[in-house]
Amino acid sequence: MMKNGHHAAEPCCEAGCGKAACSPEKRKRMVRLWCDGCYDMVHYGHSNQLRQAKAMGDYLIVGVHTDAEISRHKGPPVFTQEERYKMVRAIKWVDEIVEGAPYVTTLETLDKYNCDFCVHGDDITLTVDGKDTYEEVKRAGRYRECKRTQGVSTTDLVGRMLLMTKAHHSNLDNTDYQQHTDNFGKGATVHSPWTGVSQFLQTSQKIIQFASGKEPQPGDTIIYVAGAFDLFHIGHVDFLEMVNKQAEKSYVIVGLHFDQEVNRYKRKNYPIMNIHERTLSVLACRYVSEVVIGAPYAVGKDLLDHFKVDLVCHGKTEVFPDKDGSDPYSEPKRRGIFRVIDSGNNLTTDDIVERIIENRLQFEARNQKKEAKEIAVMEAMKRRAQQE
Repeated sequence: MMKNGHHAAEPCCEAGCGKAACSPEKRKRMVRLWCDGCYDMVHYGHSNQLRQAKAMGDYLIVGVHTDAEISRHKGPPVFTQEERYKMVRAIKWVDEIVEGAPYVTTLETLDKYNCDFCVHGDDITLTVDGKDTYEEVKRAGRYRECKRTQGVSTTDLVGRMLLMTKAHHSNLDNTDYQQHTDNFGKGATVHSPWTGVSQFLQTSQKIIQFASGKEPQPGDTIIYVAGAFDLFHIGHVDFLEMVNKQAEKSYVIVGLHFDQEVNRYKRKNYPIMNIHERTLSVLACRYVSEVVIGAPYAVGKDLLDHFKVDLVCHGKTEVFPDKDGSDPYSEPKRRGIFRVIDSGNNLTTDDIVERIIENRLQFEARNQKKEAKEIAVMEAMKRRAQQE
């Protein structure tokens, strides 16, 4: 129950006795949080924002905007609203999603879903006319901020696909890639601090924050899958959800191939995301229990025995041969524990790249427009600070 924009006191125990002697545990009220956004091309930056938000309370509700709202305020989304709804549901820190959430966050929305406050990153979100979408909740003191994840943005990922360079496989300086970061959606002289691309530096702490930390329990069916899981998308989510349903109690381990291995069998400039980025993207998925970083391409005896694997699954996508021409799944097939999973979703990373290339001019215009609005706000903030 809300009172003057805040939750009224709730009964301290189930009987509602109101006695002061009730334990602190019983008096503790669940803190409900609200996040909202486009969540287009969901990446580990989005997941990290939701992880940080969930740590501020107990129950996280995420509002996702419609395609029409995004097109009006920003430009065309890469994914459909149905795809984006499902992607956000699959992030393990999300308790509930609201489909078709309004683009501007209001106190009415927070009260409707009984949320104490909303959480957003320390970048800025603007309406079509350049206004801060969180202005109302900020004024009411029902806004909290978390740190934006450095080194990734939807703008950057789109740029990688358009540029078709391998520079993103490593953290080495590269003139072509630097030119991309300067040109894709950037002003000639002034750069927005929110749209800018910085280097992503992986740390053990970040992996620990994303990992479940749960060991397999007696009675769990240990299922192993392997691949690139590049640009972690709705096709991967549907596959992993189906894998998770292969047993009553599943413990799903995902083997991620190193960048060089992925490039060997997929060629072009794949993977779009490097091994560190792909690790966090997969760990954020609620259907995944553990990740093997740099898994061997052939699913051999040593791997199967080490993890005590009960079942090995692969999707309907093509299985590329190993370097020596052999079948990477020959051992699990010999043991009779190999299964092909049809998730009903044929979306691939290639399909996403095609969507981007087909709409290249629209995306470039969208990001240039976004950058211009952010620079205008940044300069207004500077002027206000100087006046004060």
